[in-house]
Amino acid sequence: MKPSDYTTDELTDERTHQRPNMRYEDIVVTKGEGVGVIRLNRPKVLNALSKKLVREVDAAISDMETDDDVKAIVFTGTGERSFSAGADIHEQVRDAENPPPPDPKRGEYSWHVAACTKPTIGALNGLAYGGGAVMASSFDIRVGCERSSFRFLAASYGRVNSTWSLPMQVGWPKAKELLFSARVVEAEEAYRIGLLNHLVSSDELMPKAMEIGKQIASNDPRMVQGIKELMVEAVGEGWRWMYDNESAAQKGKLSATPVEEGFAEFIARKGRKEA
Repeated sequence: MKPSDYTTDELTDERTHQRPNMRYEDIVVTKGEGVGVIRLNRPKVLNALSKKLVREVDAAISDMETDDDVKAIVFTGTGERSFSAGADIHEQVRDAENPPPPDPKRGEYSWHVAACTKPTIGALNGLAYGGGAVMASSFDIRVGCERSSFRFLAASYGRVNSTWSLPMQVGWPKAKELLFSARVVEAEEAYRIGLLNHLVSSDELMPKAMEIGKQIASNDPRMVQGIKELMVEAVGEGWRWMYDNESAAQKGKLSATPVEEGFAEFIARKGRKEA
């Protein structure tokens, strides 16, 4: 789909009055009110993750990481059926018949999504299967609707993925079940097991995701991003190590904001009181 083929609804989010960055072809990117939005935009193939789309997502994340006006990133998909059906199988078949040159960075985008310096929110507008489920399980926060469903398909087609991302969201026992069985997880179950943070109606999906993004954006970005970095660094470490790591950060790169600045709103509202 060319930019000129987009409909008005695809070009503008009427709730945020954002306009997309047109240098992408397989995603639509908007920024506004402290929140960046990356919309997977291949609805005719259920937003399948082609190599080009993955490169564009990777580039868009890098752009937003260096944009101080972006404090949180929302990911969603175009259409009512699918967030992403996963890898572009037709492309993989063509590549198997005519192998392209090796790409050492192939697959690294999944880690980039997970370890992105800005908080990430998935607004899961439909099914998230295969690579789409991997991406979804890499977000910091997930918002779903009645159309949301997940399927971690790798074992069914002779592959492996999500062993590092899914257990972090739902715990080992449930992650093992979903990875071993490759079964469908519908929205209600996903919410119950923690794969979704919030479950709302489809018409409230983007408003809820944007609400969370704006709430994050209203906080001190140095601390929000620092908290995420500490949590990513601490995965697999001992509890005491986590405490000591946080304490070291408090004395260094995450030293406290001056009271007059950090509590300016409170002081303005309540005034000063003598001891």
